[in-house]
Amino acid sequence: MRKLAIGTVVSGALALSALAVPAAQAATPDLVFADMVVNKGKTIVAGTTAEVTVPVTYSLTRPTDLTIDYENNFAGVLLYRGTLSEQDNSILNANVPTCTTTATTDTTVTESCSGTFTIDPSFDLFEAADATTWKVGGWYGHATVDLDDSDDQVSVESGYSMWGNKGTAKIQRAAKLTANASPEPVKKGKTITVTGKLTRANWETGKYSGYVSQKATLQFRAKGSDTYSTVKTATSSTGGYLKSTVTASKDGYYRYVFAGTTTTAAAKATGDYIDVQ
Repeated sequence: MRKLAIGTVVSGALALSALAVPAAQAATPDLVFADMVVNKGKTIVAGTTAEVTVPVTYSLTRPTDLTIDYENNFAGVLLYRGTLSEQDNSILNANVPTCTTTATTDTTVTESCSGTFTIDPSFDLFEAADATTWKVGGWYGHATVDLDDSDDQVSVESGYSMWGNKGTAKIQRAAKLTANASPEPVKKGKTITVTGKLTRANWETGKYSGYVSQKATLQFRAKGSDTYSTVKTATSSTGGYLKSTVTASKDGYYRYVFAGTTTTAAAKATGDYIDVQ
């Protein structure tokens, strides 16, 4: 979907970083946001660099005489932590939705809107506290732009309004998990050591860091089988490292599985094949 042209024109004046515009400049149209759903109600999982695009749906009721053209004005979805007036962090969508009229009166038009919401971890997420349940809101912004400097003057005037507590959306840190079984090949009855590492997105550093003191299940899938079975449980040590020992019995694959926590998503390692002779 195309990005809002207004965002480029006003150089982010209506982006989140500019929501400190004095209240006196804010427009206050009579809008009603309802039925706001982000990512179909599912948890959003974000890593450190890749943008995460999730679907959003909502209904919007506006005055009949207000046209939202997504060039000079627009309406959208807002995720925020804290209060509406004092946000600990906020993320605004920058994609134009598809809206279909569902009802009209003499004074209002109600539309059903759907689109996407893009989260850039390197720009939108800053700290561990961002891995939590966010509030969902709606917002409206407008701008009047005059970049004709033939008279040695340019101007940008903008305003915004926000409506909060329209729903919730949960964001978790992405996790990564590895597994390595050795030695390979190994004789039947000998000891196999399965090492691994559990890491999760660290939004403060922009990298993945070890997730310590977490339980991970060691699983085995025999060659020719489609099913993994649990062998034992290991606990991640400093740096997120995992280590387990098992007795070699048959050819197959070993992997670690992390069930996830409130702040961190589940993860599965790719199975590592071991040749038992």
